Amino acid sequence: MTTTNQSFIVEEPGNGTLEIFPLQPDEAALTALMTELFRDHWDKIHFGPLIQGAVFEIKVTQPPQRIGMLDGYLTVDFGVWHFHLCIGEHKGSKTRPVDPELARHRRTGRAEFYRRLNPDGTVGSWGIRLFNGKGENQIYIFLPNPFLTDEMKFRREPDWSRLELWDDLRQRYLGLPPDPKDRSGRTMFHG
Repeated sequence: MTTTNQSFIVEEPGNGTLEIFPLQPDEAALTALMTELFRDHWDKIHFGPLIQGAVFEIKVTQPPQRIGMLDGYLTVDFGVWHFHLCIGEHKGSKTRPVDPELARHRRTGRAEFYRRLNPDGTVGSWGIRLFNGKGENQIYIFLPNPFLTDEMKFRREPDWSRLELWDDLRQRYLGLPPDPKDRSGRTMFHG
């Protein structure tokens, strides 16, 4: 996956201060990352869209039955429900082609790892997020948090082993080693 290896800080209303690590949103890399997350780490993550006024923090109880690609859409199927993400080239069918402008709107235009910074500059949460070609949120992947249990309850003491997935993905997809800054906080703050 191509990345600049340069992070930058943004202030987002409702999200607070985020440190962003950009990823090149190409189909092969996003397919590999999303497949790995949902096939191998389904039991460690929460996910869903995050927009002003709505946050979906979905936690599944079983692995997906199927993960596949069709016409640029990644489908993650959990049996009784599924979701689609347009992460690749989307054309439609020969009889119903998709307007190229609409295809650009639907497709992931921005992909990034992020860590949310607490007011004191320490790190309070970690994740991955995708946005379509118009900058609208497609999905947030909330990675395991050392300050929270699997049930999203606050811990008295951080469990730094919960950063293993972040450290591994960061190394493999961004080429960045573990960062002591990730283990500098004492708690997390909400925006």
